[in-house]
Amino acid sequence: MSNMKCKVLIAGAGHAGGMAAIALRQAGFDGSVTIVGEESDPPYERPALSKAYLRNELQHERLYLRKQSYWSEHDITLISKREVVKLSPERNEIDLCDGRSFEYTSLIWATGGRVRKLTITGSALPGVFYLRTLADVAAIKASLATTSKIVVIGGGYIGLEVAASARKLGHAVTVIEALPRVLARVTSETVSRFMEARHRAEGVDVKLGFGVADIRGSTHVTGVILTDGTVVPADMIIVGIGIVPNTEVLERTGIACKNGVLVDAQCRTSNPDIFAIGDCANHPSIYAGSDLIRLESVQNAVDQAKIVAGAIMGKDKIYSDLPWFWSDQYDIKLQTAGLQNGHDSIVLRGDVGMSAFSVIYLKNGQMIAIDAINSIKDFVAAKSLIVAKVKPDPARLADVKLALKDIMSA
Repeated sequence: MSNMKCKVLIAGAGHAGGMAAIALRQAGFDGSVTIVGEESDPPYERPALSKAYLRNELQHERLYLRKQSYWSEHDITLISKREVVKLSPERNEIDLCDGRSFEYTSLIWATGGRVRKLTITGSALPGVFYLRTLADVAAIKASLATTSKIVVIGGGYIGLEVAASARKLGHAVTVIEALPRVLARVTSETVSRFMEARHRAEGVDVKLGFGVADIRGSTHVTGVILTDGTVVPADMIIVGIGIVPNTEVLERTGIACKNGVLVDAQCRTSNPDIFAIGDCANHPSIYAGSDLIRLESVQNAVDQAKIVAGAIMGKDKIYSDLPWFWSDQYDIKLQTAGLQNGHDSIVLRGDVGMSAFSVIYLKNGQMIAIDAINSIKDFVAAKSLIVAKVKPDPARLADVKLALKDIMSA
């Protein structure tokens, strides 16, 4: 049956939204596809923003998911610099901030999230930056020429990637993390301590277990005051303390939301005509047990986009992809597969001192996740082993003379 009369409207022009449009066309959808995005750029990849792009090693256009001409060539309408401000599910209609209204047959909510902002004294001063969009990076780049001391607030992936990039550009960098170790929510102490040591070896002052009490300055930032009263001088502050999922428009119409938009295994919300994907979707995962999970990753955005395109085309495939992530800092490539939450033992594979090792996470003897540092073969092999739910012998796991792909061989 032709779907020419079907109208798919995608709210959000990030990685998830862009890939949803691409996946629809690849699946043979011949109805209308419209993407509404707040930014001026077409859909682009965010991971490089804190890395190669910030360091001027990557051209602007290289970030785009597709060449500029792709969208019109595939009859995909891009509406830029606009946001959805109202949803009328009873009429299958959305309103934009400019007063225009659009009807839809299916709505894909792919609005991602906005940066979590500081609310302390001085947080609105010039010199305080966040990193989420191309515009954010443009503002940071414009100020770097007159910057010598950078304070990064937050020791997660974004904070550490920014710190590594800023050091490579020659700036003095201090990282402030309120928890006792960096990457505390996503990795083991072994990996955290390795990353901390590497940043310190590169000249970063890593301060752990400190909150920021307020920000000093009158017309521009001059420093931050930590919760113990210590003053850390700074002429630039970059904040990376997470994102807040953009769900308010849906919430106002009664669509179920909790830490994002609640969706089923086909990314369908509590309204059957509305899907949610990407950073804002709180979804079931066979790798999260009975919990729902909201994943902020390229893999998740791409795979959910394909699931929703299939669902709109009448396919009943459910989302069961293995989560994986990566982070580049200095000459370190950290690759993660699976979810380590709930692990009860870990196996170290390799030598931390050699900057090439893996940490494998087990739960009741079953391999559930891996952090591979400069160990691409381990990462690739582990993805298959995690999916296969293997229960390897820990002694064999730790033996680097055995290739991880052969670990279950007799």
